[in-house]
Amino acid sequence: MSTPLRRRRTRSASTTSPTLRSRAFAGLTALCLPLAAMVGLAAPAEASASATAVYTKASDWGSGFEGKWTVKNTGTTTLSSWTVEWDFPANTKVTSAWDATVTSAANHVTAKNLGWNGTLAPGASVSFGFNGSGTGAPSGCKLNGAACDGTTTPGDNAPSAPGAPTASALSNTSVKLSWTAATDDKGVKNYDVKRNGTTVATVTGLTYTDTGLSAGTDYSYTVVARDTADQTGPASAATPVRTTGGGENPGGGGKINLGYFTNWGSYTVKNLVTSGSASKITHINYAFGNVQNGKCTIGDPYEDYQKAYTAAQSVDGVADTWDQPLKGHFNQLRKLKAQNPNIKILWSFGGWTWSGGFGQAVQNPTAFAQSCYDLVEDPRWADVFDGIDLDWEYPNSCGLTCDTSGPASIKNMMQAMRAAFGPNNLLTAAITADGSNGGRLDAADYGGAAQYINWYDVMTYDYFGTWAAQGPTAPHSPLTSYPGIPAQGFNSADAIAKLKAKGVPASKLLLGIGFYGRGWTGVTQSAPGGTATGPAAGVEPGNQYYKVLKTTCPATGTIAGTAYAHCGTDWWSYDTPATVGTKMAWAKSQGLGGAFFWEFNGDTVDGELVNAISNGLK
Repeated sequence: MSTPLRRRRTRSASTTSPTLRSRAFAGLTALCLPLAAMVGLAAPAEASASATAVYTKASDWGSGFEGKWTVKNTGTTTLSSWTVEWDFPANTKVTSAWDATVTSAANHVTAKNLGWNGTLAPGASVSFGFNGSGTGAPSGCKLNGAACDGTTTPGDNAPSAPGAPTASALSNTSVKLSWTAATDDKGVKNYDVKRNGTTVATVTGLTYTDTGLSAGTDYSYTVVARDTADQTGPASAATPVRTTGGGENPGGGGKINLGYFTNWGSYTVKNLVTSGSASKITHINYAFGNVQNGKCTIGDPYEDYQKAYTAAQSVDGVADTWDQPLKGHFNQLRKLKAQNPNIKILWSFGGWTWSGGFGQAVQNPTAFAQSCYDLVEDPRWADVFDGIDLDWEYPNSCGLTCDTSGPASIKNMMQAMRAAFGPNNLLTAAITADGSNGGRLDAADYGGAAQYINWYDVMTYDYFGTWAAQGPTAPHSPLTSYPGIPAQGFNSADAIAKLKAKGVPASKLLLGIGFYGRGWTGVTQSAPGGTATGPAAGVEPGNQYYKVLKTTCPATGTIAGTAYAHCGTDWWSYDTPATVGTKMAWAKSQGLGGAFFWEFNGDTVDGELVNAISNGLK
């Protein structure tokens, strides 16, 4: 097919993202990342006898300085994690940091490895840096509880990890946790019980009952032992717990209303509340994480977890502080879930721009899946996410780049993902809606992959647009075919029918809705099928949000279950609340699992389109 099936981009050409920052600026809020929650971060102190940490002052500008620590594995076995601690005099503080999780308590500073730089092979080293104020130098350095120069203090070993907690007596608001004891050469003093990475109690026994929980909500618990010298050991394995009650689990039944939330748009998490959309949706796909070098990686650290929000910008009206454990969108989404515990959030990886890495990743699907699990379940934000969405455009076919990984690649990837994420996490995928014979839906084994996923987000939009700059004009999201459609199979009904024929259950299919229009200029014909001179002006050429088009170029007609508009010489196609209602009725008649949309930025301030989806699915 000569006409490409297009879809959203992770960033438009007109979007500026704050990713090109100096290290000093990018690290400004890295200081806020939590420490004690990191599962498996702290190693027993005896491991430090085979490692060293060396400090250097990289630069000094009078009122402040840049410091650098280098951790080196001097032993013969692999070091799985590292923690560096030191003291500063009262006039010296850490103000920002990078390549480590750093917090300060009075004059004591603790730095722990990130998820990607904790493992050191024998002879290997890693560095992290920070900016500081004052003139003091570090003292009393410890590496994993022992002296930073590699010497040890006999009988001063950190405790071992306790056993993974066991949950019992589960109710709507409480759970009893029990665990087996840790060991230590001088004895264990007490245990820190951590819920979603935050210490909720310190107890001397081997049980704790956590109360005040929310009904029907997912939590994760770990336990950390403290010895008589107040050294902490590694955390226990994590135990997931879901409280009873809370109504129907959105991920387990009912109609799904899922929206994509982008980390680069002007739309904030608070807008979900003020628009009323938070009470209408069931799920959010947070877009996007990247796929690089065979791994899932952070998309934009600043927007994701470093950016500070004022009280006016924050979901709960509370401003971020410089030293809090988590900021950015992740923290705002955490606050949203606290107010709306039934909303499930998935972290979406890939997208139009960042799909190029999947081909390499699926060469080793097990390793790729493990990298994704480790990132999504990072204790800093594990409680924010309920699963993962893979947005690969397109397996064994061409999108922005071409993939030749073979028809089985999507199935192999999803099988590995399910094995890594287990049965209780959501696993979904955004997929092509090319229903043409021999098209993209026929290029990969979507039917075989379906057994491992919760649902597919079928991208039933961007069928036609200004990549055909001279037209013919056509609706970008037709529900059905119509006489004169530029390409057969490029409509929602044909795509859904093809997926059902491949064995995908209807309940695992979500119908896609675009909260934007595609448009041409230089058009004289009102009905579809006209010629054009190029793309109409918009947020990017040929693309404009619904919230703008509804007033600047109101709909003048409908075709194939969607709307179009001719105003002046511009011609646009987009969905309105009325056509969304038509599509939702069709989705229910087909037994589909619900609908999803791209993306919140395009809706009105009072959430017209989100509300139309919600009402249509009732």
